[in-house]
Amino acid sequence: MSTHCTLRGFAIAATSALLAACAVGPDYRAPAAPAGSAYTERSQPERTEAAPVRGGEAQRFEVGARISAEWWTLFGSPELDGLMRTALSGHPTLAAAQAALRQAEENLNAQYAVLYPSVDAGLSARRQRISGASFGNPAGTISPFNLYNASVNVSYAIDVAGGARRELEALQAGIDFQRFQLEATYLSLTGNIATTAFREASLREQIRATRDIVDSQERQLRLVEKQFELGAISRSDVLAQRAQLAQTRANLPPLEKALAQTRNQLAVLIGKFPDEARLPELDLSAFQLPQNLPVSLPSDLVRQRPDIRAAETVLRQTNARIGVAQALMFPQLTLSGSYGNASTGASKLFDPGTQVWNIGASLLQPIFHAGQLQARKRGAQAAYDQAFAQYQQTVLGAFQNVADVLFALEFDAVALKAQADAELAARESLEMTRAQLRFGSASYLALYNAQRQYEQAKIGLVQAQAVRYADTAALFQALGGGWWEREGQGLLPAKTAN
Repeated sequence: MSTHCTLRGFAIAATSALLAACAVGPDYRAPAAPAGSAYTERSQPERTEAAPVRGGEAQRFEVGARISAEWWTLFGSPELDGLMRTALSGHPTLAAAQAALRQAEENLNAQYAVLYPSVDAGLSARRQRISGASFGNPAGTISPFNLYNASVNVSYAIDVAGGARRELEALQAGIDFQRFQLEATYLSLTGNIATTAFREASLREQIRATRDIVDSQERQLRLVEKQFELGAISRSDVLAQRAQLAQTRANLPPLEKALAQTRNQLAVLIGKFPDEARLPELDLSAFQLPQNLPVSLPSDLVRQRPDIRAAETVLRQTNARIGVAQALMFPQLTLSGSYGNASTGASKLFDPGTQVWNIGASLLQPIFHAGQLQARKRGAQAAYDQAFAQYQQTVLGAFQNVADVLFALEFDAVALKAQADAELAARESLEMTRAQLRFGSASYLALYNAQRQYEQAKIGLVQAQAVRYADTAALFQALGGGWWEREGQGLLPAKTAN
């Protein structure tokens, strides 16, 4: 081949590469982060109220502090950490999310083929008969003959307008979407396990408190019955005490049912059947309340929440699809060629003189499609507008989520302090009423009221303690769970940079 032909071929290849590097359609630009500096309309206190009970420690909010990827370890419970490890080692929801991610990655790998020529080898044998009309002789015929062919075919569709590259961009965004969906699944799973664990511990504590109250009321009933036998009180007082005891006992079955169902739920959350989970018996006293709570800056939240990041990948994907639709309006250039051998005898297929080849190019320029291509572009632009609106809604929901949790933590502490005061007052009132009853200065009606108030206050205190633990876990979940601190540790794949 001459030097002129070589230079000409190089020029054609360089021009093709230059054309392929250009891509029509808008380049993606990430939405600006929210400009606000706070989550709530009023300033957040630096620390919460404190209460003189277990789980009543004051919590301090640290703006911009690091969020641990294993935030549940801050509650100081080896049992809770063990539940998390079991769930993360192979929960079906994580496995499904990981499979969806692998599928998206392989879809992208398959699509990369559009950037390269396709090469195929073919081998054929056929017997045929053709008419002489094919050669301008209508009356002539050609006897049947065999035709054997072996060839290599090359085809290369040059990405002139960059539509193929935009499609690759969209598929890459799809991979990132599945990755953030995986992170969201991870975050949801760990958050649900923590919340369910705190609920179990709360129910167990409520059952324990209710049984203590039952024991106390049974002792009181025995005392009342003795006094009745001595004629010191009326039968109505005995019946009232029995009714009070029966009502307290009636509170136990619903609590025990809720505990059993909660343990079943916890077993499923860690990926086990309820009969084989071998769950530990969780106790509120085994948990520590984290006293230093991180609060991310609003501008950082949009980079930390997996749901926001997933919504942004949809925005990137729809933006790239605008370029895909626009590229259909531009010329489509395809180069093709083949080289091989053809012969009427199989034994002569590779003899000299049997070589056949062809090389060519085709250019297709859309001219009239009755508005189809323009409609596709407008549809792609509408899809982007929809994705942008959904992204904005996701951001708004995330900020509301954080604001709600911050308010919850603030007022949880106030409620726990009030509930602790109420429990203390109810306990002192009950003790005083019992003492007065022994000296005859209080009625049994006052005792029943004091018992009922103490029971309600005691259960309310346990519930308030559990809510504070659960809302603390909800804060870590609302801030994204620290997944970015986990990269490279082998738990989940690293994120893809934008």
